[in-house]
Amino acid sequence: WALLCLVPFALFFCAFQIAPLVWVASNSLNTSEGWGLGNFQQAFSSPFYRQAMRHSLEVAFWSSLFGIVIAIIGSYSLRQVSSRLRDFVMAFSNMTSNFSGVPLAFAFIILLGFNGALTILLKQMGVIEDFNLYSKTGLIVLYTYFQIPLGVLLLYPAFDALREDWRESAELLGASNWQFWRHIGLPVLTPALLGTFVILLANALGAYATVYALTTGNFNILPIRIAAMVSGDIFLDPNMASALAMVLVGLMTLITIVHQWLLRRSYHVAR
Repeated sequence: WALLCLVPFALFFCAFQIAPLVWVASNSLNTSEGWGLGNFQQAFSSPFYRQAMRHSLEVAFWSSLFGIVIAIIGSYSLRQVSSRLRDFVMAFSNMTSNFSGVPLAFAFIILLGFNGALTILLKQMGVIEDFNLYSKTGLIVLYTYFQIPLGVLLLYPAFDALREDWRESAELLGASNWQFWRHIGLPVLTPALLGTFVILLANALGAYATVYALTTGNFNILPIRIAAMVSGDIFLDPNMASALAMVLVGLMTLITIVHQWLLRRSYHVAR
């Protein structure tokens, strides 16, 4: 009965996950000269496509790093406040984690665009001289915004694994706050931190609607290039789009392998 109940899920998974991936993988090997790796050779030899890969990785990495650091601080701080405030912040995080795409881009244009309210205010206060929301730095700020609530939602339950009596025992034995986090807190939280970081990376690498609405497709990242070649904005080349999509899959696969290796290493260190 258990296997029978899995049949609908298996059919759904194969139809909407495995079959599209196989189709994209097969089309990535289809070139004008026949089957081969010509699309991948062109992707990695072209400075334009390499720039798209570099921009995607840089924006994803820095926004995930800033997002998870702020999420760690926020998740730990939520443990120290009243339950009413905690419930409000969690509900707000749940709402803002789905606030993306065109509405988010429009909100940031109003706040941090060239003539945005916050940009003008910070210039008048002398905090900044200039800020370009449509640059790589601006995109990192934008991506970090929607990474933070997702990071809080994922990390907040992980702090349940830290028991208060562990801290009290460490203090009784003369351990400092840094020693507690170095030898107890961080090893316990490491699997959750690594897992959350990988999810944030995947979330940023695949983001498309927000950056397209903000830059109208003028910033060179992989999702923008894939969409342009599928829709035929410049020229129609679905096979090259499939190759770039497989590059994204390869990047996520590599990140996942490194994540699993770090998890196993942290587990052995904790033991």
